[in-house]
Amino acid sequence: MPYSLRRLRPTDTDTVLRLNNAAVPAVNPHDATSLTALLAVSSQALCVVHDAAPDEVLGFAVLFGAGADYASENYRWFSARSDAFLYVDRIVVSETARNQGLGRLLYTAIFAAAGESEVGEVFCEVNVKPANPGSLAFHSRLGFVPIGEQSTKGDTVVVSLLAAPVAGPGVL
Repeated sequence: MPYSLRRLRPTDTDTVLRLNNAAVPAVNPHDATSLTALLAVSSQALCVVHDAAPDEVLGFAVLFGAGADYASENYRWFSARSDAFLYVDRIVVSETARNQGLGRLLYTAIFAAAGESEVGEVFCEVNVKPANPGSLAFHSRLGFVPIGEQSTKGDTVVVSLLAAPVAGPGVL
């Protein structure tokens, strides 16, 4: 595969910001200050790049472990239910790089990181209002199952709260 994973670098922030905001409403929008703050408190931030252009971020994931000082409503929901998990705050793949296996590649690394941290589950959420059926189907193929639903942002967003066992979804 001509793609590699690496940790996000400070020099990636402009590209990550652009990718993130192009994916709204599937993810929350950010400005440079809020994105930098998010990355600073995350447990890990990964990106996928093409081997021929290792400085060009094609997709990224921002992760939080249990016990993080993170005010996200969805993170707090998961934290109230478990103390051994890895939370995918956001995963974004460039529109031009979709359907090339990059999301699956990022999730392979996420599950590996969860296994190294000896946690039992990976958590994430996917919008059901506004609907994101493609992401729901993708996460289902990776072994994620709904464990709850939550309304946020003054009932303008409803998310399906998802979990997958670290013991390894069969499709990864």
